[in-house]
Amino acid sequence: MVRAPRGADGARHAPSTAPRTALYERVADWLLAYVAERGLAVGDRLPTERALAERFDVSRASVREALAALQAQGVLEIRHGDGIYLRHRPEERLALEALLVKRRRLSEVIEARSVLEVTLAGMAARRRTHADIRRIWLALDLMDADIAAGGIGAEGDRHFHAAVTAAARNPLLAELMNYLAGLIHESRIASLSQPGRPPRSSRQHRAIASAIEAGDPHEARAAMQAHIDLVGNLG
Repeated sequence: MVRAPRGADGARHAPSTAPRTALYERVADWLLAYVAERGLAVGDRLPTERALAERFDVSRASVREALAALQAQGVLEIRHGDGIYLRHRPEERLALEALLVKRRRLSEVIEARSVLEVTLAGMAARRRTHADIRRIWLALDLMDADIAAGGIGAEGDRHFHAAVTAAARNPLLAELMNYLAGLIHESRIASLSQPGRPPRSSRQHRAIASAIEAGDPHEARAAMQAHIDLVGNLG
């Protein structure tokens, strides 16, 4: 007979059956928030499927599913060979809820990132190897190349923070960062989507990288904190 595992209180609890939010549903929420933030009007054209995938740093398949769901709700109209258009303003309550949830969650994520990533930056400055430094700078080159091509540099940003985490050589903290990866990604997209933000973010990343390469834990922590503060400032 299979028994439910015991919890911290010693009682047996049935495994959680709460469904996890599918990625396309999260992308749909991001799209609703995007419509609300930009104040799009009926008939306005949205970015292309490819541009949305790059902006949210997800697969085009996930964007396609999200667009299909919003089209089924009558919010969007997909004109094949032409573009994606706002057909009806989403119900104000839904758009506002999506925006408020995003902002509230962002505040909590920024606090968590300040605790974790500032510490990781200092540890990385003490423990980094030549291979770590190379990975960090390669990630920044990737970020800058994407920004130069008109993107927001999200993939390079993700690789940069992963490289800093790896350089800190603390498996437990790395596990915590991995656990928070989805939420951290949301904060990354929200920040990099701000006008003029990608180049500024890149400069801050390079300041962090320089401090880590120089083996200066104090400066690495300070530079990372300045960066996290910027991420949390959505103007």
